[in-house]
Amino acid sequence: MQPTQKTDIRSLSPDKLKEHFISIAEPAFRAKQVYEWLWEKSCTDFEEMSNLSKSLREKLKETFSINNVKVHQSQFSSDKTIKSTFMLFDNNIIEGVLIPATDRMTACVSSQVGCSLTCKFCATGYMDRKRNLNADEIYDQVVLIDKQAKENYQIPLSNIVYMGMGEPLLNYANVLKSIERITAKDGLNMASKRITVSTAGIAKMIKKLGDDEVKFNLALSLHAANDEKRNTIMPINEQNSLKALADALKYFYSKTKSAVTYEYIVFNEFNDNLTDAEELVKFCKHIPCKVNIIEYNPISFADFENAGIDKIEAFAAHLRKSGINTNIRRSRGKDIDAACGQLAVKS
Repeated sequence: MQPTQKTDIRSLSPDKLKEHFISIAEPAFRAKQVYEWLWEKSCTDFEEMSNLSKSLREKLKETFSINNVKVHQSQFSSDKTIKSTFMLFDNNIIEGVLIPATDRMTACVSSQVGCSLTCKFCATGYMDRKRNLNADEIYDQVVLIDKQAKENYQIPLSNIVYMGMGEPLLNYANVLKSIERITAKDGLNMASKRITVSTAGIAKMIKKLGDDEVKFNLALSLHAANDEKRNTIMPINEQNSLKALADALKYFYSKTKSAVTYEYIVFNEFNDNLTDAEELVKFCKHIPCKVNIIEYNPISFADFENAGIDKIEAFAAHLRKSGINTNIRRSRGKDIDAACGQLAVKS
């Protein structure tokens, strides 16, 4: 006979935990104690729950598991970026990155094992999507990367970006639940405004973010403000045209009053001229926004090249002259394939 699969205790709400303790003739307040251990103290071993009796800890072990994420391997870049492969309970592997800077410590976390969107310039897009991550698996990445920041740089994590493997808005419920646990007072108690969720652009889910009046920041991987060009590099655009995205973003802004960040990689001789810049200026007029121009990080699957620095500077100057808040972001962790668009688990 097959052994019964244990329930991951972190999948239970406080009310369900209470019900469980009452059903085994334990006081209801045990639920609060256990919840604290799991989400405030990030405990992954029932044995460490020191204010529970030994017999109760044994009972919990018999009934439940804690399917925590573990660091499988870490690589250190010459620029101090740390990329980690994380092992999940079912032996799937994902990647996450710690990006240290003078004014912040940022965790870049994954939301899916692989990705289904096939963006032509992104290494993850060439992987199959195996499954969504659970909320606790996203939460665990934050805990582990925070630990790396403290151990290696003696500075705690200050920011989180959902820009790792996967499309966060195709794992909507788990992404929002993970953010709820990361920001909750009985969780990691991080500020919502220190969290950015990046999407390739799924219009109906951007509207849903507006309906849910989310408090975190939204970034859109745009990379072309022209449907024909965007279709070429991001097949998702065929069902989510720039007009559909603009309408969704206007709705999102009307509900949240949050400015949006547009991420734009300037590819050599593809989207790098002043006509492209002017198309981006027009798209930026829809709602308050800023633009992050991102250096392209070559991958073996694709033939794209980064535009020359003169072209990037001219592109940025045109945006700024038009009143668009524009930053040029230099890549971090390129030497260990940890930079934007390079995350892909090597078999």
